[in-house]
Amino acid sequence: VQLQASGGGLVQTGGSLRLSCAASGRTFSSYAMSWFRQAPGKEREFVAAISWNGGSTYYSDSVKGRFTISRDNAKNTVYLQMNSLKPEDTAVYYCAASRMAVVTTVVGNDYWGQGTLVTVSS
Repeated sequence: VQLQASGGGLVQTGGSLRLSCAASGRTFSSYAMSWFRQAPGKEREFVAAISWNGGSTYYSDSVKGRFTISRDNAKNTVYLQMNSLKPEDTAVYYCAASRMAVVTTVVGNDYWGQGTLVTVSS
């Protein structure tokens, strides 16, 4: 599986962005998908995840209530809708795929996208 993240950019505090992660291959629907982020000088951290059929979603406490993860298996794409953005959301956002159940840690995901930069100005 190859993953291509897009949709990052510069936005003001309180604004919104929607990230997309397009996957190649015909087995996308069998993968749990996640978003992680890495701010400058910090470790990569979990943001959100969704089960293979979209039936279960998971969020970090820092984004719960502001971000929404979703997927469209017909389009081989997972999304991250980000609302009420804060400067501390500034990071490179990565999508990841797991052949097993949802994995909320960096270790355990099988495939990674290249990352898309989100910058939130104050």
